[in-house]
Amino acid sequence: MKNLLLIGDSIRMGYDKSVKKTLDGKANVIFPEENCRFAAYTLNSLRNWLPSYPNPDIIHWNCGLWDTAILYREDGCFTPVSEYVRNMLCILRELKKTGAVIVFATTTPCRDEKALFPGPEPTANRNEDIEAYNRAVLDAFREEKLIINDLYAAIYEQRDKLISDDMIHPNEAGVAVLADQVACVIRACSEKESVQPA
Repeated sequence: MKNLLLIGDSIRMGYDKSVKKTLDGKANVIFPEENCRFAAYTLNSLRNWLPSYPNPDIIHWNCGLWDTAILYREDGCFTPVSEYVRNMLCILRELKKTGAVIVFATTTPCRDEKALFPGPEPTANRNEDIEAYNRAVLDAFREEKLIINDLYAAIYEQRDKLISDDMIHPNEAGVAVLADQVACVIRACSEKESVQPA
C-alpha cells in the first residue's frame, strides 16, 4: 500500500478520518494529530512531522484559512500575501525532498463574504481574500510538478448548504463532499502510472 500523508488545518481535520476509512486497504493514511494552522506554523513543524512518519508516496496538503483570517480589523489578513507565498514555496521545497507525489488543495471558502466568529476581537474571513491568496499561490506553483485539488470550487456554489453556522467549517454534508473529492484525487494518483513525483 502507498503511504498517504495529509497535512492541513481544521478543514483537513474534518475529513482525514473519513478519507482514512474510505481508503482502508488501499493506502496507509497518516496525518498529524494537531491542527497544522497557518503556513509559517506548518513550515516550522515539518522538521518534526516528516521524520516521524513512514516516507510518504503521496502528500495531500493545504494551508490558507488561518493566513487569510482577519484577527484585528486594523491589520488585514493574518499573513501578508507575499509572506504567504514565500512560506508555501518553502513548504513545497521541503515536501519535494521526500520524493512523494504532491497534491495541493486550494483553501476552502467561507459561507458569506464576512464570516465572523465570536470573541473579544471578532475574527473574519472573506472569500475575496481567500480567492486572492489561492490565485497567488497557484500562480507561484505554475511551473511546479504537482497536482491541484480545487477544494474551493468543490463547495463554493453550495457553501450555504455545506458550511456550518460558524461560517467557515464544513458541516457533515460538506465534510462528506471534501472527503469524497480528496479520496478520488488520491485514487487517481495511485492508479495513474504517468504521475511523476514532484
